[in-house]
Order: sequence, then structure tokens, then C-alpha cells
Amino acid sequence: MSVSDTLGLSVTFRKTVSESDVYLFAGITGDLSPNHVDEEFMKGTPYGGRIAHGALLVGYMSGCSTDIVDKCVTMRDYQPVSLGYDKIRFLKGVRIGDTIQLDYKITSVDEAKNRTSADITIHNQRGELCVIANHIMTWLKKSAV
Repeated sequence: MSVSDTLGLSVTFRKTVSESDVYLFAGITGDLSPNHVDEEFMKGTPYGGRIAHGALLVGYMSGCSTDIVDKCVTMRDYQPVSLGYDKIRFLKGVRIGDTIQLDYKITSVDEAKNRTSADITIHNQRGELCVIANHIMTWLKKSAV
């Protein structure tokens, strides 16, 4: 069993971003920016209406990282821990009501550090690329109990 066993593993997640997703996230975080909660204000912008929080989309990415761990059956002796997300770019706003697809794929492995790097993309229902990111995870050897 080694971290290299994870190379190439991927997961896909689809979800329609709902009004409740955005409002619950706004309430939890306190981010009540008009970008997310004021439809009339946002109608006058190039987005044409409210958009989801970028941090909410990163939360969906985190869910994908949990899903990928479930696929790593040869790595049960390791506890994966996120080291962070790099190179996150919000290329297109995700509107309330958009159905998004997240694709998460482990694209590189650092055996010496027991780390994986995954590329993440988010597309909307029209196939438009909305978000790109890279996720770094370390795989800690579980100690014997």
C-alpha cells in the first residue's frame, strides 16, 4: 500500500445549487453580500442575478475529497488530511438554479511526502467552465492502537 495507488482516481459530483444552499451558507458565514442575496441589485450586473459564494463551491470540492477517500480502499492504514486548495479561479459565476458538475481527479503523487494533488473543475449545465482548482492532501500513517 502506498500513496501512488491513488494516482488517477477520480470522482464526479452533480448538484443543482439551490436558494436554500446560498441562504444557509450566507447565514452560517455572515457573508450577506448583495452578490448572493440581492436579486434586484445583481440583475444590473453582467451576472444578471445572484451568484453562489465561492467558498460554498470550495465546500462542494471538500465533499469530493471525502468521496475520493472512500475509493482509496488500499489506503485504509492512512488518514488523509487536506493541506489546502491552490490556484482556485472563479471563471464564471454559478447562478442559483444552475446544475453544476464537479470533477475531481488525483493527478500527481509525491511519495516522499505522502501527498497527492488533484485537479478540480466545475462546469455548469451548459458545459461552461466555472471554477478550476488544485487540492493537496497528505496521507498520514495511522498508528497501531
